Parts: sequence; structure tokens; C-alpha cells
Amino acid sequence: MGDRSEPVTGERLGTDLLGNLPSEVRKPAYDRAKLRPGIAHIGVGAFHRCHQAEYTDDLLAEHFDRWGLVGINIRPPLLADTLGRQAGLYTRLIRQNDEVEARVIGSIVRVVDSQDSAAPALEVLSSPDIEMVTMTVTEKGYCHIPSSGALDLDHPDIVHDLANPQAPRSVPGILASALELRMASHGRPVTLLSCDNIPTNGAILGNVVRAIADRRGNGLADWIETNVAFPSAMVDRIAPATTKADINTVEQRFGYRDSTVVVGERFRQWVIEDRFAGRTPRWDRVGATFVDDVTPFEHLKMRVLNGAQTTLSYLGVLGGFEHTSDAIADPLLATFVRRMLTEETLPTLMPVPGISPSAYVEQSLARLTNTAIRHRNHQIATDGSQKIVQRLLNPIRARLAMGQSIALLSVPVAGWMAYLVKASARFARAWQVSDPFAGRIAAIADRIGADSEQLADTILAIDAIFDPALAANDAFRANVIAGLDGLLSDNPMAFVRRVCAEPTDARLKRPARSA
Repeated sequence: MGDRSEPVTGERLGTDLLGNLPSEVRKPAYDRAKLRPGIAHIGVGAFHRCHQAEYTDDLLAEHFDRWGLVGINIRPPLLADTLGRQAGLYTRLIRQNDEVEARVIGSIVRVVDSQDSAAPALEVLSSPDIEMVTMTVTEKGYCHIPSSGALDLDHPDIVHDLANPQAPRSVPGILASALELRMASHGRPVTLLSCDNIPTNGAILGNVVRAIADRRGNGLADWIETNVAFPSAMVDRIAPATTKADINTVEQRFGYRDSTVVVGERFRQWVIEDRFAGRTPRWDRVGATFVDDVTPFEHLKMRVLNGAQTTLSYLGVLGGFEHTSDAIADPLLATFVRRMLTEETLPTLMPVPGISPSAYVEQSLARLTNTAIRHRNHQIATDGSQKIVQRLLNPIRARLAMGQSIALLSVPVAGWMAYLVKASARFARAWQVSDPFAGRIAAIADRIGADSEQLADTILAIDAIFDPALAANDAFRANVIAGLDGLLSDNPMAFVRRVCAEPTDARLKRPARSA
């Protein structure tokens, strides 16, 4: 069936509509009817659909093979009434300021809701057809201790899973049970590939899954060592939460309805450790990079791009800005984040093949100015306790080891604290927050009030986030106290301006309280 210039207005995206989409909407360049599952993905959110599913769509068009995706959600939202009603099809919009580019992605062949029971997920993950499992479950989905990377044995879902291995709730528990089923049935090898923003995410994933397997005592841990790979990966594309306006854009501009639209920037990157078990999708044929060591790439991305996003999110909220693009359009915040990255972050990085660090800083900041990507600061600020270790605390540790100033990098750490403190009752619940430590920090703020020194000391004592040696460092403590004091004041941007105005030498040693 040929393209029609104007499909039936309001018709829902689905298999029957594919041939009738407007010519300006790019469609899957392969026969979806012949596609068979080979990859399972846990966490079918906007990022996955903007990133791994698109790479897979490209691969199927370039070299068709049995690499259809089965999407699994073990947390809300449900998929059956959205992606399921559209046969796994959805529209990916690229938005760059005033430009809009539409593409329908066809790589997802089936969706599975497993929120009420692990059984549907386990059936897919244990299937011999599945040779690659990818996941985007956010940092907290790994149930690990951010400061050490070890499995959090006190996590409620882990406590449950260790006691009830046949009915797991957590991602590590579900994966361990799926591997146990694979071992007991067909024994086929499988690669588990994390696509979340966690340093050495493959090692973290391996740690938490093996920690559960070790407690099974049935040979599972030994089987995993021989048959399962946990490569690390670095993923990059800005993909904010979809808005009603994005959904309306598709219907108004292209004439069909799609409740599962996702929006992203043009830039994308995927760097994967070349360590797999069994057959592997050759994403490197369509723009991904297979490398021996992901570490230099992940440090660059997490400390520069993600470090900038985290910094702008907390300072942006404190400064009254709604979106990242609004925050970086402010000359003060733009100056601060550029100086932080250039003066303090870049010296902590290892060389990255083919990439100029200073050029990468400018490219990253330019990406954040895209006014069509409406990335809310509150969304980026979500789960900051799981993010600040790799984005801020690790470069701070490196700076301290060099004997260098951390006055700029410590500001967003204090910003994270101030953001959660101001969500407490004592501070009139300035805004709603989502962070695993939000309740604990709110209780601290309610008890202590506005005493920045006591607040900082009590929050720094949370060793699941702050390594005790770092928390005890006098320079780090003094800078965090000063930052919290300034950012909790009536004019937090005046504090940021004052830090920017200080010469580097003056920042090397800061008193415990700001003036």
C-alpha cells in the first residue's frame, strides 16, 4: 500500500496505519511480520524508546535478523493499553528548537505487564529465544548502596526476595530467578546489559545479581560465571517526559493519534563494553561503539553532561527556573556551570579516544540550550541521592586527592541538600520531591531547622551516600556548610554570584561558614 499524503484524521497508530502514514514520517524499513523476539528490555520508558529501541530499529533496517524487542515493565505504567494497543509501534520525535522530525519505531514486537506478579517477566526472560536482556530501571532499581555499589541487604524488596525467591519483586531478584530458570531448563547463555546512568553499571549489575545467586546455594553462582556476561555501557540522549503538547503535535501535524509519543534531541551515543555471552546484536553497525573499556567515556559523560544537568536542576529550582533550558539561559548559572566543568571537573578525567574534553563541555552545554526539549528541573532532580556520587562526589574526591579547590563542585552537592531540606515541613514544603532519602532528610530538617552546620553534618553522616572518609574531610565539610548556608538564604543566587566572583586561590581554603 502506498503512502497517502493525509491519513484519516485521528486514526490511532497501529499496524494497519503504517502504509498510510504521511511521507514525511519515517517508517520501519523492514517487514515487521517476519520479526521474532531476541532481546528483552526491562523498563520501557521514554529513554529506552528514544535510544536502544531506535538503535535496534536501525539495525533491523540495515541487517535484518531475529532481534525483535520484548518490552517488560515491572513498575508502573502499564503497557497493554498504550504500546500494546498499537502493536508496539510509537512515534519518536526529534525536536531541535523550531524543528520537528517524526519517525515510527517498529522494533518492539510485544509488551508485557509484570507489575502484579513476576511470572510474566520470568517467562520472557527465561525463554531460550532471548539472548540479550537490556534495562533502563533508574539508579535506584539496582537496590545497591550508592557509596559502595554493594547489594543493599536491608532494602525491603531484597529482604522479600531472599525470603521468597519464587516471587521476586526487585530487578536483581527477578534477574536471578530468571537465570535460575534458564540454568534448570535449556542452559543457554545470555548477556545482561545495563543502560542506566551508573558508573561501571555492568559491574554493579553483576554484583547485585551474584549477591542473590550466592545465597541460593544451588550452583547458580557458578553457572552465572560461565554463562552470563554483564558488560558496562554508556548511553546518552536527552529524552524528557512526554507532554500533552507532544502528543498533540503528532495529531495536528501528521494527522494520526499516538498515546506513546517520545521526544528526544538529535544527538545520541551508545558505548558498550565488548564482552558478551552468546549472540549479540551488532549495534556497532548503526552508530554504537564497542570498546574494551567504557570507563573514560562514562566518566566524561556523567561528570560533564550529567554533572551539568544535576547542577542546573538544583540551582535552577532554587533560582526559580522551570526547565534546564531556562536555567542555562541565565547568564549567572551558565557562567557557574561552565567554570565548574572547566576548572574543576575536566582535570579529574582520563583521556577519551577521539574526544577533546573542552569541546565536549561546549557541545554538552549547547545541547542543554535546546528550547524544544522541555526538561523540567524537578524531573532531573529526581533520585539525586542515587546520582550525586558519580556526577559530583567522585570528581570531588579526585580533586581533594590533588590538593585542588572543590568550591565550585561542592555547590551542587549543597544544592541537592537544600532542595530536599526545603521540601520539609519546617520549610513549608516548598515543593514535592522524589528521592529515596527524601523522608530521612525532611526529618533531619524538621528537627534541626536552618542551622546549616548541623544540617550538613547530619546529612553527611548518611554513609550510604557519603563515604565516611569524604564526609570527614575538613575542606569538603567547610565548602558544603558554606554552600548550604548560602543556598538556604533568602537570595541563593547571590551566593552563586559570590562564588563565581572569588578568584581560584581564594577558593582553595574556605571558612566553615560563609560571610
